[in-house]
Amino acid sequence: MITKENIWEHNFAHEELHKRQLDHLATSLTDQGIVVEDLLKKLDDFQIAIPSWALGTGGTRFGRFPEGGEPRSLDEKIEDVGLLHQLSGSCNAISLHIPWDIPDDAQAIKSLANSFGLKFDAVNSNTFQDQPNASFSYKFGSLCHVDKAVREEAIAHNKSVIDHGVSLGSKALTVWLADGSNFPGQHNFREALKRTQESLEEIYAYLPGDWHMLIEYKPYEPNFYSMVIPDWGTSHLLASQLGEKALSLVDLGHHLPNTNIEQIVAILMMREKLGGFHFNDSKYGDDDLTTGSLKPYQLFLIFNELIDGTEHTGNPPLSWMIDASHNLKDPLEDLLQAVEAIKIAYAQALIVNRLNLEEAQRKNDVARAQQILQDAFRTDVRPLVAASRLRQGGVFDPVTVYRQLEIRKNLIQKRGTKTISTGL
Repeated sequence: MITKENIWEHNFAHEELHKRQLDHLATSLTDQGIVVEDLLKKLDDFQIAIPSWALGTGGTRFGRFPEGGEPRSLDEKIEDVGLLHQLSGSCNAISLHIPWDIPDDAQAIKSLANSFGLKFDAVNSNTFQDQPNASFSYKFGSLCHVDKAVREEAIAHNKSVIDHGVSLGSKALTVWLADGSNFPGQHNFREALKRTQESLEEIYAYLPGDWHMLIEYKPYEPNFYSMVIPDWGTSHLLASQLGEKALSLVDLGHHLPNTNIEQIVAILMMREKLGGFHFNDSKYGDDDLTTGSLKPYQLFLIFNELIDGTEHTGNPPLSWMIDASHNLKDPLEDLLQAVEAIKIAYAQALIVNRLNLEEAQRKNDVARAQQILQDAFRTDVRPLVAASRLRQGGVFDPVTVYRQLEIRKNLIQKRGTKTISTGL
């Protein structure tokens, strides 16, 4: 749907504007002693995985309003991620949720992904829904269930997910548990956590040597009295007990309002136990809104800690993924906006004057420390992000090109108006 001629025409039309904007920013950054080419290389290398379940219209328990043209198969989901990568230059990976997206032919799927310049990020298990032909129900839990037979079914599913990931070249398993309780007395907290740990130990033992297990946490939903893994501390506890291949995964929406997520990031990196990041935005909880749409300064502060931790700890390389559900927007437009917001926050954090910040911290100069951070945050780095995107073969303004080429209209014509993406 997007030809090289389309990209060239759009970029050529904006060439003079982009040059003026970039020259102005580059001069300012150079005056501050920042090497612009170094920034561009880091932005070029920063790639964000797209989850296979985010390509269709999301929803709430009250309704869903699909626009049509949604991907009907894993092949079409890969095509859509390839389209996003073509526009943004920053989405070179897809993250699959099993059993929503089980490849019928792993080699054929890998070849298709390779044709779009894509690889496979972490694979995700699903024990929060009952699956067709399953012998048991996860209504009262999966890895924590009081019935050993249910736990064994959930363990076997996670092992199967690993097998699918191996066939696709993935290197990590993400485990998110809906396990918990809705009423006091429903669970013995200690025993539920103990059973979960024992189940995870069996899955961990099945991991290939070069794989990681990413343990996600969430304070509530779908259970509203307790969750077995409710916070980063419990995730870190489990990961520490399992071994060095087990790490914590932070989802921005999986925190209570006003939680200091940047501090959590800093502590986990200090412990060298941060494994991955799921990007979205929220006002109240797991709202799954567009990344950076509500709290761009918090996103910047999180990246500030990520960069500082990368420079000063031995934390392993991180997996980056967008995890949002799009109910009102075209999901592809939403993902493009999220990628842009993430790259902007990353670029802003890269230009923080860390030597001056460290000096201000040593001197307890609170006002100066705030000024250093806010100077970076208030810098319009969009020309820098655009320059990196152009270097990666993308377009100056992805959403505008998406609309000008009427991509959603073309997808509807190709796939129909009543298509609903698998897994939602």
